[in-house]
Amino acid sequence: MDALRVLIVDDEAELVSALEERLQLRGFHARGVTTGADALAFLESEPCDVVLLDVKMPGLGGLEVIRRIKKERPAIEVILLTGHGSSMGVEQGMEAGAFDYLMKPVKIDDLTRILRSAGARDGVAKRGEGP
Repeated sequence: MDALRVLIVDDEAELVSALEERLQLRGFHARGVTTGADALAFLESEPCDVVLLDVKMPGLGGLEVIRRIKKERPAIEVILLTGHGSSMGVEQGMEAGAFDYLMKPVKIDDLTRILRSAGARDGVAKRGEGP
């Protein structure tokens, strides 16, 4: 089976870089961006199975990004990342169609388990989902 294609979206560049590297070492095809606008642009040109999305980002925030992803590419699963104590953003994200969420700092074993679950949700039938 092809590697699960994961887009990491977080305004913390070091976190994005670390997650890309750690996921690639575990057999995922991981790419990362640091803004919501870059995430949407990426999805216009690259196929993706799962988006790992920070809820709180400057500019185009995670809640608006998930709404746009689910409107334009509903088969892409979205996993929310939050480092904030408030569950309001997570609740809104789940209502918008998120598959699941994780609190920062992320435990890599938890992340890989959830990514695999999201990718297997419909047998990664979303492979045709792309530009």
